[in-house]
Amino acid sequence: MEEKTLKDIDKGLLNEVSNLDDIEKGAFNIRKNGKGIERKVTPNVNIVNKEDNSGIDIYVKEDTKFEFIHIPVIITESGLKDVVYNDFHIGKNANVIIVAGCGIHNDHHKDSEHDGIHRFYLEEGAKVKYIEKHYGEGNGEGKRILNPVTEVYLKEGSSIDMESYQIKGVDSTIRETKGILEKDTNFVVTEKIMTHGNQYAKTIFEVELNGDNSSAHVTSRSVATGNSKQHFVSKIYGNAKCFSHSECDAIIKDDAKVTAVPEVVANVVDANLIHEAAIGKIAGEQITKLRTLGLTEEEAEQEIIKGFLR
Repeated sequence: MEEKTLKDIDKGLLNEVSNLDDIEKGAFNIRKNGKGIERKVTPNVNIVNKEDNSGIDIYVKEDTKFEFIHIPVIITESGLKDVVYNDFHIGKNANVIIVAGCGIHNDHHKDSEHDGIHRFYLEEGAKVKYIEKHYGEGNGEGKRILNPVTEVYLKEGSSIDMESYQIKGVDSTIRETKGILEKDTNFVVTEKIMTHGNQYAKTIFEVELNGDNSSAHVTSRSVATGNSKQHFVSKIYGNAKCFSHSECDAIIKDDAKVTAVPEVVANVVDANLIHEAAIGKIAGEQITKLRTLGLTEEEAEQEIIKGFLR
């Protein structure tokens, strides 16, 4: 990677969302302020620009095993709205790790926004570990806005394990995740979000279980503090013999608000669909237990929150 193309702010953002030291371990594409600035391909992973839209196509050859693909986005320009379409074509029986995410640095009064639409097309037997991190920083009044869309299309025997993190500093986000599952497929989603101040976060999960023995497990863990608001929506449709489990666990503090809206629809008798939600403040006994170790009440709360989001 050419150091001259990356400033200290750039490196800091990349470390937050993708770990700068790990990026060169496989294929990668770095996007800054709406443009690709560095790229590396491998014999098994090719990355090409889209001809009809902003974004890239990532092609993974069949039978590729345990390669890393990093596609971080960073924004340091205030007032920029960046929209990108990235499509992942994962070959038959491939097994890869994909690390994405966006970091925004905004020190000025105009809003900065990134809308990333990621679509995954997994062929038969393919497996993907997908990690996505979002982060914002800066002292300006301009908002840091992130609106990710993830679409997953799973063919027979394929699976994807998705981890999504909103680390801090994101003023507004609407996060949409959709899945279409065929026979013997598995979709696992783990989401972790923290909001504070006047921040707003909405997440929408919509999964169609269309094939026999398809399954989905959606877990959202969040902490809302200050005057922030969070809205969790989960829609699971069982259209075959299938299983799904979705859960929303949230901690609220101060004047924060969290809303959870589950929707499970069993369209056949063999669809087994479960939803759970738990929203509340930190239990007093947890704080008391940690205070016996010499922690202040505030320190005890922070330790509990860290453990909850770990």
